Amino acid sequence: MQQINKKYIVLSAILILVPIQIIFAGPPFDTDDPEPVSFKHWEYYISSINDHQAGVWSGTLPHFELNYGLIPNVQVHLLLPMNYYYPGHQGFTPGYADTEFGIKYRFVQETDNLPQIGTFPLLEIPTVKNNKFSDGKTKIYLPIWLQKSWGKLTTYGGAGYWINPGPDNKNWIFSGWEIQYDFSKLLMLGGELYYHTADTKTSKSEAGFNLGGSINPSEKFHFIFSFGNTLTKDNTFTSYLGLLWTI
Repeated sequence: MQQINKKYIVLSAILILVPIQIIFAGPPFDTDDPEPVSFKHWEYYISSINDHQAGVWSGTLPHFELNYGLIPNVQVHLLLPMNYYYPGHQGFTPGYADTEFGIKYRFVQETDNLPQIGTFPLLEIPTVKNNKFSDGKTKIYLPIWLQKSWGKLTTYGGAGYWINPGPDNKNWIFSGWEIQYDFSKLLMLGGELYYHTADTKTSKSEAGFNLGGSINPSEKFHFIFSFGNTLTKDNTFTSYLGLLWTI
């Protein structure tokens, strides 16, 4: 029992000294799509992303996301996360660190034979000095996304390259693919598989899945959710819960 407790204490100490890195992507999944918000329309999100590993919870509680259709086929994006870290025995630690800004651009329209294709570069910008949630370095994400629909069935995915400066960090690649089905105006369900390479010199590549969807009481209000787990040895449970308002 003493040996197990020592391992737990060491693991918790390591986790609390390492800035928490959370992937923000296409709610409620990690994989994104190339479809921007329509011209002169808005999307507002209030959401929470959560990871659970070895008795430690981390994530956002909440984060706020704003998307606006600036011009046809172009969306501007802003995300403000209130991060948290909860190792249980050491108490709850909240904090703000990095602001996310991005521009989504769809450069190929979908046809009967071709998918729509776009890119969504992101900047993770250190905003508040907080060593628990940021290493103080600006990070850049450069992805390509594709999407194709057949009636109520939609599938999308792609890959991107993270430029990840910082002590002991490594540049890394994220790839994922999602498929979803609109059962009715009220309910959409889907799932994704994803894989990313190691993002630090001491971490390993990771694969996982998420299952989720949206419940749509109206055309403007949506409850979005997903739950999943890694498929590699770290055994991390992930979840996303959020409210979306579109105008």
